[in-house]
Amino acid sequence: MTDRAWFDAAKGDIPQWAASMPKDADGTTIDWDWVRSLDLAHGVGTIPESTPQSIHDALKADYATRECLESIIAQCNSAFMTDFDRLIGSYRLPRALAYANRRLNDNINTMLHLGEQQHLWAVSRERRGRATIAVLKPYSGSGPSNDDQGMLDLSGEAGGTSAGNTAAENSDVKFPTTVALDDVQDRTAAILDARAERRKAQRFQKRAGDAAMARANLSGATSPGGAALPGGAAASGNATGHHPKPDWRDAYLPGRDVDAVMGIDIETTGIDPARDYIIDVGFEFMNMASPRPAGEPETYAYEQGYYAAGDAYGQSRLAFGVPPENAALGNALIAKLTGIDVRGRSSEAGYRLFDEWPQAQAGLLARLTQQPYVAHNATFEHSWFMLNVAGYAESYRAGRITIIDTLPMSRQWDPGAVPTNEHPYGDNTLDAYAKRQGALDSAHNERHLGLEDSHIMLVAMKHHLAALKAQGKGPWGSTGRAGVGGKSCGRKR
Repeated sequence: MTDRAWFDAAKGDIPQWAASMPKDADGTTIDWDWVRSLDLAHGVGTIPESTPQSIHDALKADYATRECLESIIAQCNSAFMTDFDRLIGSYRLPRALAYANRRLNDNINTMLHLGEQQHLWAVSRERRGRATIAVLKPYSGSGPSNDDQGMLDLSGEAGGTSAGNTAAENSDVKFPTTVALDDVQDRTAAILDARAERRKAQRFQKRAGDAAMARANLSGATSPGGAALPGGAAASGNATGHHPKPDWRDAYLPGRDVDAVMGIDIETTGIDPARDYIIDVGFEFMNMASPRPAGEPETYAYEQGYYAAGDAYGQSRLAFGVPPENAALGNALIAKLTGIDVRGRSSEAGYRLFDEWPQAQAGLLARLTQQPYVAHNATFEHSWFMLNVAGYAESYRAGRITIIDTLPMSRQWDPGAVPTNEHPYGDNTLDAYAKRQGALDSAHNERHLGLEDSHIMLVAMKHHLAALKAQGKGPWGSTGRAGVGGKSCGRKR
């Protein structure tokens, strides 16, 4: 298929999804006919007229659409991975919904900016619970406002000519005197918090049920003296002298036979793969045990001149763009963090968008399936690949992808990752881990560019594994695993 025909194919999968996923992540019955009606390829946002009430109404409608889409997307991963009967053949529908949601999010941010320009409101970005949200407040420079009711006075009375009426002066449209703010507030944080509380209650209920079953089966019985009978949970030994509790990330730890891997790091315009864009991908290969392949170029020029390629080979740096609407708004935080200014990364400036470039996705997928891939906090990269790379979710579910994470390596096996008041689980950032493992000079910091971060991660991993092997710890310790290790999904029938 060419161009955007895959959106039609994605909608063709709706019957499969409807049969397996009747409700979204918030327990609401999904209106699949509504999903089928959406123009995913060309936009699901609302384009308002330049009047305060029209902007308000369009923003309200777009928030409602985004909430519906994101609740569906959030449930798709669970439904797909637990579809053991393989009723759902493809993950392209969630990818198509995420594609549309990113453009919708751009539209929302554009309207927020437009409202600021017309002095309909002031926008502040605030951390609330699990999310940073846009909080709308009355525009303080436009005259009296009623903060208690969340209403903005646009009448222009008592404060001279309101700046918010600039558009009215150039239009025959009669503006309303007020615009409500309470019904156009971002509810993302409240939604995520409520969702987390439901998951917490479900986990508690499951643990209680498991405990009751264990008591019934006498699996929790102890031998004389109170020692657990054989088969109980073993303590988590590590190389550090402190003993962090095992958690779900431990599934991503490497095994003692790990060798050829690909390190990868991505830079994005935000932290949400259903709202933001991949703008930089860097990856390279390194062998953890066997010699570096013969015939590979001996040197590579990283941005940081003090980086030495060493055992790394097959380095690659890929740059991607953003839609014009996203570029127009800019992204000061990402520019400061990475040095990438999205204002110069518009698709109109010739940059290709990753989620519109099938060949780039196919090329990356081919590399991801050739050998284990390594990332620091790999669940981040995994979540982005699920919603951006055609075929990734299907390959992962089929067991063709193995993921290794250096974050739990730092947390479980690094003596320097001791808990402190500032870092209750130890300082396990890539910057701290790379410095402790001799992959980054203490005078320099993590660069926050894909290739450079991939490099220091792999160098740190290789140094770390060599030290652990010499000590008989980590993968070579009593709780270590044979084989490559890492996280993969076995085929279910």
